Amino acid sequence: MLVKEVIDALGLQVRSGEQQLAREVSGGCASDLLSYVMGNAHAGNLWVTIQVHPNIVGVAALLDLAAVIVAGGQQPEGGTLEKAAEQNVVILSAADAAFTVAGKLYRLGIR
Repeated sequence: MLVKEVIDALGLQVRSGEQQLAREVSGGCASDLLSYVMGNAHAGNLWVTIQVHPNIVGVAALLDLAAVIVAGGQQPEGGTLEKAAEQNVVILSAADAAFTVAGKLYRLGIR
């Protein structure tokens, strides 16, 4: 499944990285603890979090994640979006809670 297909299926808002939406999604990770994500997420994964600070971009870039989904109606800080644009990191926003987003991703076959 492609990032843009996930966006359509979940009604997500694209906040940055529009040029990377044709990327294949290889799986997912849901956590707000950056060290957990660094140790458990893999390249091509989607990351579901409620974190909004610029460090999420650093983790996403380091791991080569397909996208970061900021859940729970949280909005990324301005500096986060600027850093994401500089590093071509896809940041998406979801109104649904992180638990709900993870469940919807699982229903789509993303494990």
